[in-house]
Amino acid sequence: MNIDRNVIVKVAELSRLELSEDEMREFEAQLGDIIKYVEKINELDTEKVAPTDHIVDLMNVFRKDVAGESLAVSELEKIAPQFEDGHVVVPRIIEES
Repeated sequence: MNIDRNVIVKVAELSRLELSEDEMREFEAQLGDIIKYVEKINELDTEKVAPTDHIVDLMNVFRKDVAGESLAVSELEKIAPQFEDGHVVVPRIIEES
């Protein structure tokens, strides 16, 4: 893949970046070098390598979903910064419109 000015302009637009002429030339050279380096993978003989999506075996570890004893409301009230009518009060993070 050849990295040219059009690719840099497109990526900058998608990223909502405003690049100067010097930055565009610099990124064009840097990205071109990166692509050349990554394309070296094509030189490897991978015929006997099995396709994989991850290099180590992954396994989900599940635990039983068992209800346990809850913290007493009186204990919760002691540690909560603000507590009203049996509920912990937290700051509003979504504004009403």
